[in-house]
Formats: sequence, structure tokens, C-alpha cells
Amino acid sequence: MKYIFDLHQTMLEQNLILVYEGEFTQEITKSVLAMAERNMDSSGEESTIKRKVFNVMVECLQNIVKHADDVEHNHSAIFMIGKQDNEYIIVSGNPIRRNHVASLKEKLDQINSLDKDGLKNLYKDIIKNTEISDKGGAGLGFVDMARKSGRKLEYDFLDMENGDSFFCLKCSIARV
Repeated sequence: MKYIFDLHQTMLEQNLILVYEGEFTQEITKSVLAMAERNMDSSGEESTIKRKVFNVMVECLQNIVKHADDVEHNHSAIFMIGKQDNEYIIVSGNPIRRNHVASLKEKLDQINSLDKDGLKNLYKDIIKNTEISDKGGAGLGFVDMARKSGRKLEYDFLDMENGDSFFCLKCSIARV
């Protein structure tokens, strides 16, 4: 039972508000969003910050749900939100096919190379010139996350034993 205490201590040390690990569905996504929103409401968070955090959370969670079917045998993912003195940290992790890593890395690097105006232009270009796939917005969510946060998206890809990769994404939103 010590692991429960250890997990609790880790959550306190890392200032984690919410951690969910498991299968993600639209219903679970709604519940996670509602819990995080209640937490921000009860702490009296400023409405502009709440909107930014909520928007980034939605994009992270939609990304997990949309791409869960791509990976066979493992639909388990993780989502966390933490609150520091000066920022919210939103982290997600989910399995993806290893052959998708290079193109996703290229998209994320492109997004991270742009300033505020560059992100705005890329967003407009994607809307105008891209056919939206049946999975979603052709990377639009990542662009929106970078725009809302005003910061670079941190990411990593970790090899899994089954030949897939685990995609980790971190987005920070200033509270000032």
C-alpha cells in the first residue's frame, strides 16, 4: 500500500491537480474537462487563463481520442494537469505508430520554429489550403495550443516494446 502514499506525495510535490490514466473516450474526456474546470473555478482562476487552459486541454484530449484507434492492443494513455505559482502545465502521453513519429516531429518542430505572427499565418494557411482528414485538423490543434500558450510545445517519443512509440506532449500556460 505504500505506493498509494508515494503516488500521493509525488502528486503533491509536482503540484498535480488531476491525473488520469487509461482508455480515453468522449465521455471520459468530458468528465476530465469538467473536473479540471471545477478545480479552476474553486481556486478563483482568472477567466482568460481558464479559457486558455481549457482550450489546450481540449486539444490534448481530442488528440488522444482521435488517434487511439491507430495503435492496436494498447489504447491506454495519460493526461495530467498541474498548477505552479506562475503557470499551468498540461501533459499528455499516448501510444502512436512508430512510422508516424517523423512526420509528427516535423510538424511540431515547424510549429516551435514560428513566432506569434508565424503561428497565426500557419493557422490561416492550414484552414485555407488543407483538407481536414477524418481524424481531425491536419495539425491545427498543435498550432492552436502553441498560439494559446504563447510558448514552445515540449515533446518526446519513447520506443515501446511492441514496436510503437509513446508520444509525450507538454504545454505550459502562464498565469500572469
